[in-house]
Amino acid sequence: MSSFACRSLPVTLLTLLCCSGSGEQAFEVHVSSEKQIVEVAGSLKVNCSTSCENPQVGGLETTLSKKVLEEHPQGKWKQFLVLNVSQDTRLLCHFTCAEKQHSEHLNVRVYKPPTQVTLKLQPSQVSVGGAFTVECTAEAVKPLESLTLSLLHNGEILQNQTFGGAESNATAIFNRTARTNDCLNLSCQAELDLRPHGGHIIRNTSKCQILKVIEPPTVWLIIIIVMSTLLFVTSVLLCFILGHHWNRKRTGTYGVLAAWMRLPRAFRQRPG
Repeated sequence: MSSFACRSLPVTLLTLLCCSGSGEQAFEVHVSSEKQIVEVAGSLKVNCSTSCENPQVGGLETTLSKKVLEEHPQGKWKQFLVLNVSQDTRLLCHFTCAEKQHSEHLNVRVYKPPTQVTLKLQPSQVSVGGAFTVECTAEAVKPLESLTLSLLHNGEILQNQTFGGAESNATAIFNRTARTNDCLNLSCQAELDLRPHGGHIIRNTSKCQILKVIEPPTVWLIIIIVMSTLLFVTSVLLCFILGHHWNRKRTGTYGVLAAWMRLPRAFRQRPG
């Protein structure tokens, strides 16, 4: 065998391998939806498509109920309506082309809006500079990592808190200091931001509560209160002392007379 034939053999084998690979029909599968999050028990439109010109079969695999809304004449794409999405789920879109099957999946999440938001205020009246606590609670919310609880004063945010984890109830406790001698109109706002999942922002606000803020007592007022208390205590003590003295004086006179009456009659007669 010539040296040229030896050198050309690997090139020929490589060419055959490349040609055999290129002979297989390559295609892609895509799955999409306008949003990847839906309210509990809601419905979702899902599109399945492929680059294969003549797919043999294709569809959407899920344990949920679904129905076909539209379909390409050659089966290159299909639009499905997935019904009653009650929990986070995974949808699988698949197509078969030239005896080869490809698939893509779509993760869908469910959300629960903050329908019940409550506020607890303690105490309801404080002096300027005094401390008070506001407890904001949103019940049965999902997903918590998309939730923000805010303390509002006349619609303006004073403080907020974000959350995470698998719990469905969220509580934020805000410790504040009263700074003005006015009535504060307080409320709690729950904001569920679903935009990262293709959704929108959902907000709900609790009923308002009024925190009454009063001026602290002045120095002169404190002095007046103290002096009034001292005068009252002094007058009570004087009345008690004078009354006791008068009672002793009266009891003493009557005591001498009583002792005189107890003496024998012979001793009570004056000598003639």
